[in-house]
Amino acid sequence: MFLNNIKSFLLKKTLKRQLCNVKEESLNRPVVRVGLIVDESHFLETNALKQEIVLNGIADNAIKIIAYRDVIKSKQVYSQLTFGLKDLNLNGEFTQEVINEFISDEFDLLISYYDEDKPFLLLLTNNSKAKFKVGFSTVDKRLNHLLFNIALENYKGFTNELFRYLKILNKI
Repeated sequence: MFLNNIKSFLLKKTLKRQLCNVKEESLNRPVVRVGLIVDESHFLETNALKQEIVLNGIADNAIKIIAYRDVIKSKQVYSQLTFGLKDLNLNGEFTQEVINEFISDEFDLLISYYDEDKPFLLLLTNNSKAKFKVGFSTVDKRLNHLLFNIALENYKGFTNELFRYLKILNKI
């Protein structure tokens, strides 16, 4: 527990330093590849969210999902790639290769589906090489290009608004 508090403190410090240098990127081509970061500590309907995205015209195999949980049980099998605070070292670097691959993927759209300022998730979103980032208005506004003020449980409303704005912006 004490080590997690130290990690959290160091992570917040690293994140604060990195957020001063946020790069502005823009998407010039249509959305084909989608990355999805979900906080499964508060939202457990990841597969239903993915189906809503597929129903709006994104191919099922073009969506890559990574899920965060506060507590990961070693004997439980998860349907998505799941990670936790243990997958981060004290330098603010991710230890799992799968997480580093997710960060280095150049997604056309990154959906940050969490509504709390958890440093681990913020760092993951900030380090992502995605061209266009979307999230909730309750998290740090410097991370995402498009923000929505919708309840976390209303994933259908979120996807409807997201694809409505993507059509307006000629991204799909």
